[in-house]
Amino acid sequence: MIKKRTAFFGAIILIVFTVFVTSIADNMIAIKLGDKVVITKKDYDYMVKLQKDLGKMLELKKFIKKYYYKPVDDKIFADGIIKGLFESLGDPYSVYMTKSEFDSFKTQTKGTYGGIGVIVSPGKDGYITVVAPIEDTPGERAGIISGDKIVKVNDKEVTADKLEEAVAMMKGKPGTTVDLTLIRPNNKEPIHVSIKREKIRLKTVKSRIIDNNIGYIKITMFDEKTSEDFKKHLRNLEKKNIKGLIIDLRNNPGGSLNECVKIADELLGKQIIVYTQDRTGKKEYKYSDDKKKVNYPFVILVNGGSASASEILTGAVKDTKSGVIIGTTTFGKGLVQMVDELPDGTGFRLTIAQYFTPNGNYIHGTGIKPDIVIDLPEELKGKIELSDEEDVQLQKALEVLRNKIK
Repeated sequence: MIKKRTAFFGAIILIVFTVFVTSIADNMIAIKLGDKVVITKKDYDYMVKLQKDLGKMLELKKFIKKYYYKPVDDKIFADGIIKGLFESLGDPYSVYMTKSEFDSFKTQTKGTYGGIGVIVSPGKDGYITVVAPIEDTPGERAGIISGDKIVKVNDKEVTADKLEEAVAMMKGKPGTTVDLTLIRPNNKEPIHVSIKREKIRLKTVKSRIIDNNIGYIKITMFDEKTSEDFKKHLRNLEKKNIKGLIIDLRNNPGGSLNECVKIADELLGKQIIVYTQDRTGKKEYKYSDDKKKVNYPFVILVNGGSASASEILTGAVKDTKSGVIIGTTTFGKGLVQMVDELPDGTGFRLTIAQYFTPNGNYIHGTGIKPDIVIDLPEELKGKIELSDEEDVQLQKALEVLRNKIK
């Protein structure tokens, strides 16, 4: 059925707009005279513009409600319209989340949730891309690796524009099972895995001593306690008189910028760590403290799963030549998002700035190339745990540090 729609909907549409305007223009002045309302010329012009911008959407909503073969919930309509607003930006990192999606998002950022332990990102190719599996989680044990594309969850097709929905589907009660279909570069056939969910508790920092005097710290992501834990592990290693340090950021998907800055503060002395730039060109600089700087050589290990905050720390170390970067080119995420919760429990992420390394390098989409490029052998890339002897990137780090310690 095709019917020609009129361009102007008169008083009815203005009434609808009044509902919209209530939340948008709280400062609107209106005087009620009987059954009429008098508003200022400025507010009238605003409403006419609103009609021009949203009239088509409102009329189509009315048309759908009248002719669609099933009843449509107004709340679903509203969420869909707002999601479309964010999707129109063409930025996979800017998203509107329904209440359930935002609850799921908050749960994960707190560090404990029921799921499989895989960090994902919306890829430019339209696929949901695995940034990295979290260490010692069901996702890692199932063999999921950085770069995998998730195309189905429980046999339902998922795409990058529905990232939050897909993440919510992968989470669930510990002990329950979720089925994933993956495509992997260089694999001809899709990969099907069935994974039992667990309670994911994120321990973001681990440490140990290698070869008697080399400290090793693994940071799996940057949450609100990572810098505090990093300092504790670093102090414990220093009490054991380490002569060099390896900081492993491989498969670290990022997290809190502030936590990253606090860790850089322990390593670099007085230095620009990163600066952001918004749409107006305004720059905001983050500095480390001049009172702190390690007095021994250190190396940072990275790979294609090292993203966001991991790249900020890596870029600061590389640009200042404070340490040596070893591994493969990083993921390449150079955008900064704000996260906000709305009064009804929904929320959103919005990209508000780009970030640059101290030397002004913009790494979004390209990543950071290490000082020493060395990759793992193909046969070891899918292996869950590598021995120190198998880990050629770790061995190269030890070689570099031994030469500097001599």
